[in-house]
Amino acid sequence: MSLLKQFRENWGVRFGNVQGAVLVAVSGGRDSMVLADLLYKSGINIGVAHCNFGLRGEESDGDEALVKAWCEGNRVAFHKIKFDTKKESAERKTGTQETARDLRYEWFEQIRNEFKYAKIATAHHANDNVETLLINLFKGTGISGLHGILPNNGAIIRPLLFATREDMTRYAVENSLVWREDASNNTDDYLRNDVRHNLVPVIEQLFPNGVERVNESINRFAEAEILYNRAIEQERKKLIEKRGNDFYVPILKLKKHEPLATLCYELFHPYGFNSKQVPHIINLLDSDTGHFITSATHRIIHNRDFLIVTTLPHESADFISIDEVPFKLVQGKYQYTFTVEDKPKAIPKTANEVYIEMEQVVFPLILRKWKIGDYLYPFGMKMKKKKVSRILIDEKVSINEKEELRVLECSKRIAWVSGIRSDERFRIKEGVGKVLVVRRSLSN
Repeated sequence: MSLLKQFRENWGVRFGNVQGAVLVAVSGGRDSMVLADLLYKSGINIGVAHCNFGLRGEESDGDEALVKAWCEGNRVAFHKIKFDTKKESAERKTGTQETARDLRYEWFEQIRNEFKYAKIATAHHANDNVETLLINLFKGTGISGLHGILPNNGAIIRPLLFATREDMTRYAVENSLVWREDASNNTDDYLRNDVRHNLVPVIEQLFPNGVERVNESINRFAEAEILYNRAIEQERKKLIEKRGNDFYVPILKLKKHEPLATLCYELFHPYGFNSKQVPHIINLLDSDTGHFITSATHRIIHNRDFLIVTTLPHESADFISIDEVPFKLVQGKYQYTFTVEDKPKAIPKTANEVYIEMEQVVFPLILRKWKIGDYLYPFGMKMKKKKVSRILIDEKVSINEKEELRVLECSKRIAWVSGIRSDERFRIKEGVGKVLVVRRSLSN
């Protein structure tokens, strides 16, 4: 069966319910050019988004020119952007690859919202899926890492996970597609490249059709994870009782459950506890009243017959993780409330409130102290980026107020500098129903 026919069948099964145009991430490499061609020949309404990260000089410009020419030749909408990735990496204090990835997906989401695209499609394929599984497996990410790359992840879709790299190359050659090679893909400078060049070939040599077989297992792992999560949720309902803002777990009841270590990890990791702390949690079951362990945001206290999970005292926490709403907390002299409400007819113009449509909200939200390097796209400034430090200078914020200042993060993006300004990327669109409202007021 031809790749085009397989693609159309797979699209119908997995993505047939997509309503509206699809924004395709196209770098100019073989995989993304194949994806764009398959979508175009399948009659799916698409637009193309291309990021020029400026990391390879003229080669990066050549990639952009190729993608632009393809779009013009096929009358497909072309969206482009050029980043100063090295500068952004230094400001964010993150690696070049991580910075490029974050910049890419932030911009994709911005374009999707602005031009009303239904989904964002990327060209991840079966080999990428195997590489991801191996990386997760050796890093020890647990069952959640075994499902590999998800075909659907919010607004992101991956329609090519069924196809191998060889399938992609064959299709590109047979259809005389033009693409450009990124020289960095041929080095072992990055972990994924190292796995791709040195580990996967050995697997394929020992196990013919190994990539296809592993992908079959990945699909089964993903389905097993669904059953696993259902079982964990049932145990969570049996064992965790919410009392006010705290969570109570009966010690004797927990000790009777098996497998205890796995259950302890799943019960407590939503509160910031990691796998290395599981033995300490188990030891806490037999400790004296008053003993406790802490994560970055929470504390587990042994109190008579219960383990009590409580938020760290706010004055000692640099950031607070908000996992659900409604939620209320006090930070210094201010009180913050998080509620879900109907969208008002007119959004109040006050710096002490921020409104975010619920479709954009991804938990956990983070309320934290601001830091050097923080930035946002201030509301009303037509997507011009500005550092929080510069905003505070321009607003003549006093030193003591700076110490009290908190920023609200959603999906690693600053949505609000409390009491100062919200972010343009979280502007409320027409037709939105429910919104998250965060309010700041003086505490009593």
